[in-house]
Amino acid sequence: MRYYLLLFLWYVPFLAFSQGGHTYKIRTIAFYNIENLFDTENDSLTFDDDRTPEGKDNWTQERYLRKVENLTKVLSEIGTEVTKTSPDIIGLCEVENKKVVEDLVNHPNLIGKYYGIVHFDSPDERGIDVAFLYKKSAFIPNTFKSHRLLLSNTEGFRDYTRDQLVVSGFLDDEQIHFIVNHWPSRSGGEARSKPFRIAAATLNKRIIDSIIRIDVTAKIISMGDFNDDPNDDSLKKILKTKGGRESLKENDLFNPMEKLHKKGIGSLAYRDKWNLFDQFFFTGSFINDEKKNYSFWKVGVYNPPYLLSQSGKYKGYPFRTYASGSYIGGYSDHFPVYLYLIKKTD
Repeated sequence: MRYYLLLFLWYVPFLAFSQGGHTYKIRTIAFYNIENLFDTENDSLTFDDDRTPEGKDNWTQERYLRKVENLTKVLSEIGTEVTKTSPDIIGLCEVENKKVVEDLVNHPNLIGKYYGIVHFDSPDERGIDVAFLYKKSAFIPNTFKSHRLLLSNTEGFRDYTRDQLVVSGFLDDEQIHFIVNHWPSRSGGEARSKPFRIAAATLNKRIIDSIIRIDVTAKIISMGDFNDDPNDDSLKKILKTKGGRESLKENDLFNPMEKLHKKGIGSLAYRDKWNLFDQFFFTGSFINDEKKNYSFWKVGVYNPPYLLSQSGKYKGYPFRTYASGSYIGGYSDHFPVYLYLIKKTD
């Protein structure tokens, strides 16, 4: 198994703000399903034929470069209303390989942010992976591992899907563990595909439990496109996520996206129904940490007007790259989501 890690330290000042008589340092965590960021080359080992110049999508270098431009614009702006800078940590899914991730971080919109990359090749049949980006000024990774999700289809044959990526390290001087997910899709129907997401949730729980066994006070953030909403069984019954802070214990898993979902806020739309598949949940140790360590502040869905389709039957939906089989030159079929961590500095 191959992995890629780029590590270099650079000094960039963090943003501080005042609230309630205290001064806080703030860090932004983001996740974005960037909808099939493929290069233009045909990989004989994966089903990427559509995303080539000769393929069904007529995926040319010009279209690829436009998508990279679009995506880096979004990534550079998430959280800037509060922090005046791009996110410190970014989880991505639907990237084809290391090269396309490097093209993102080396684009003029992002190159001055000095992002490092953690990426593993997964066995997904289409060749799409997850990836982890971090500002070298904010985070130093010390361990990273890709966990395989073993699935079988109804005929008993192996069903290849994305790995779950675990990256542990120091956000400033505090150890935090991140898990980047892209769980099996609802292809074939929600009910029929549900066992696959139950299996993904079980693997995620096993990873979290293994970290907590070593350190009962561990701070863990799991993020990704879960292809389930916050109230679905994979999250509520397997991971036992909670949407309220009441009676939340240190190792309980808190899902702040539940409140957004109840308000009808979504990160993607299908047949006039909004879903909130893109989520964060994390250990209760992030709630009201009084030791001047990082604690949870708030979450949101990043959906400025330019990320919305402005006309047609998909008006108001995420402005994606292709719609109804035609190239329209947008961004993604998902909105990114973000989370703020803060800690007292006074």
